[in-house]
Amino acid sequence: MIKIQNLQKNYGDLRAVDSISLEAAPGRIFGLLGPNGAGKSTTIRMIMNILAPDGGEILFNGEPFTTLHQDRIGYLPEERGLYKQAKVGQLLTYLGTLKNAPKDQLQKNIDRWLERFDLQEWKHRKVEELSKGMSQKVQFAAALVHDPDVVFLDEPFSGMDPVSQNTLLEAIQELGSQGKTILFSTHIMEHAEKICSDILLMNHGKTVVSGSLEKIKEQYGTRSVRLEFEGNSSDLSDCPLTSASVVYPRWAEFELQDGVAAQELLVYAMERVTVTHFSLEQPSLHSIFLQLVGKKTKENTHENQ
Repeated sequence: MIKIQNLQKNYGDLRAVDSISLEAAPGRIFGLLGPNGAGKSTTIRMIMNILAPDGGEILFNGEPFTTLHQDRIGYLPEERGLYKQAKVGQLLTYLGTLKNAPKDQLQKNIDRWLERFDLQEWKHRKVEELSKGMSQKVQFAAALVHDPDVVFLDEPFSGMDPVSQNTLLEAIQELGSQGKTILFSTHIMEHAEKICSDILLMNHGKTVVSGSLEKIKEQYGTRSVRLEFEGNSSDLSDCPLTSASVVYPRWAEFELQDGVAAQELLVYAMERVTVTHFSLEQPSLHSIFLQLVGKKTKENTHENQ
């Protein structure tokens, strides 16, 4: 269990993290979400004792977090870096040994993770021979070969192709099912929706909303409309009937303004594009975030479309 209370970090007059509190429990996957620059990485670095907080408390199983807990922690930093001249197996052995992992079990764990990522044939090859995607998987494995109880993953999907992203999502789910405490940061909210039990949405260092993903969606899900269409997406981007909108090339999600019926939006859309699907449903995290920060935006591209 990781518990954070009123965590703060200042850089001069800038408060990068402003009174953040959260609890990440065993067997649950906690998503620390928000746009780039929201304070996610700074928060994780304070939890990891890389940065000293200017206020607040960090507890590990009810005790103040210190370097004595490091062996039970797995950490994937946002800034990737491996020893390029080292062989993959030797590198993972070295990093696991630094965490005081038992030798026999460490080798079993290394082989299991290399097999999990289809990298067995690369065990005795140098890191410099790996592709970028392979290197990222090796670094992910490096955070886990000592079988930690708590895992921190800072933007683990950054720069990965969709197939590799799905592989990591599945691996994170497996870790959660094993009873490990997982906290990961990402600005790609669709990933969090797939696997998170709990989330904290950040913006400008502050908490926007925090809690159970299911309850958050229930709370903000009464006015959400999903629309699939054929036509020019820009014709839907400035709809006056909505309080927030996320518009992609083939589909869109809208939050209706108070007093606006869903049928009004349907008529508006049908006058501009060919509607192929229209439904009321729970909003995406992206849409909830836009509601709460009071921002209306248009997105004509999306990396997973």
